[in-house]
Amino acid sequence: MMGGRGGNREMRRMMDKMGLDMEEIQNVQEVIIKTDKKEIIISKPSVTEMKAKDNSIFQVVAENIEEKELEVQIFSDDDISLVAQQANVDEETAKNALAEAEGDLARAILLLTTT
Repeated sequence: MMGGRGGNREMRRMMDKMGLDMEEIQNVQEVIIKTDKKEIIISKPSVTEMKAKDNSIFQVVAENIEEKELEVQIFSDDDISLVAQQANVDEETAKNALAEAEGDLARAILLLTTT
């Protein structure tokens, strides 16, 4: 690990060589990461953006993290369409089957096609 001021200078040079520009984003109030099953809420984090040619990398450092389980899972449109098509049902029925199957595509299709 690089130490002291020289280390920071070296790090900057290395980032410049890689074409990365690093900037701290000021006054961030909250960062929310959403998955299909939960939300991760990060309050008052320190956020740094590293910009490359075609994309950005965000580094989030926080002390306060809260996780919330979602009451209703979020399924992708592709998953819903696939289940609806395979089971020959409408998308609302497919979404309900996915919820019952806890996101398992094969199980959702089986629930709709076996009686």
